[in-house]
Amino acid sequence: MSARPFRFGVQSSSPTDGKGWRDRARKIEDLGYSTLFMPDHFVDTALAPMVALSVAAASTTTLRVGMLVLGNDYKHPAVVAKEAATLDLLSDGRLELGLGAGWMTADYEALGLPYDSHRIRIDRLDEALRVVKGCFDAGRFSFDGAHYTIRDYDALPKPVQQPRPPIVVGGGGRRVLTLAGREADIVGINPTLTAGTIDAGAALSTLAEVTQQKIDWVRDGAGARFDDIELQIRYFVAAITNDARGTAEAIASGFGMDADAALESGTVLVGTVDEVCDTLLARRVRWGVSYVVVGDDQFEAFGPVVARLAGT
Repeated sequence: MSARPFRFGVQSSSPTDGKGWRDRARKIEDLGYSTLFMPDHFVDTALAPMVALSVAAASTTTLRVGMLVLGNDYKHPAVVAKEAATLDLLSDGRLELGLGAGWMTADYEALGLPYDSHRIRIDRLDEALRVVKGCFDAGRFSFDGAHYTIRDYDALPKPVQQPRPPIVVGGGGRRVLTLAGREADIVGINPTLTAGTIDAGAALSTLAEVTQQKIDWVRDGAGARFDDIELQIRYFVAAITNDARGTAEAIASGFGMDADAALESGTVLVGTVDEVCDTLLARRVRWGVSYVVVGDDQFEAFGPVVARLAGT
């Protein structure tokens, strides 16, 4: 199998004023990034992704927009599908629809939502993915599940991208990554967040050998379609620096690991532009990961990496 070309994205939810947000989207596009992603949280983030991404799409011409990822428990999947298809239609086919089981307990507590077991939330996500796909398909469909029921529904509008906008599913555990391998077009390899918060266990779940195990779970779910899946990593620790070792030593204790392990972690990307490019090339060979996402605090610094590797 030939290597999939690199794509780059930015996960952002700021600035929170109109001009600043529009300017941010245009800057991300001008630097050569493929996609502007947004998180979906009610604590610590202000902007609502569906609305803000619509503004971003209207302010740009080629920039794709997407969610990392929508919390499935916050909205009925048929409503998500209608809003997503509308966004895809009005952006001329630039949507990447991210869906997840939901994980952050603070969001559930703030909204008074029940925080069901991981199994129930993933079962519900499984059904939601089938509902969304049914909505995107031509014609009417019905669905009878344990969590959702659809009756002879012809969802309108239909998306521009066919057979549907790319579906992104991210996760860190075996069940959700196996599901992602079976159902998603893009799979995000994430820390394991079963605690409902970011803790030491989440950091240790990004070690290189654990990252490989997670990709193997995706492969198990995907079977023969594995080569059709685009693998993505959101780098939560990212920096262009002349002192990668020093940066790794500074963060290692917080990760509960040594500096060498930190540098190899599946969510750490630090070094000079040359070093970062070499790391990404090596990880594409090792893991097959070609879709690289950084935060809004680092996207300008990573511009030279994007210029060198995007599309190659």
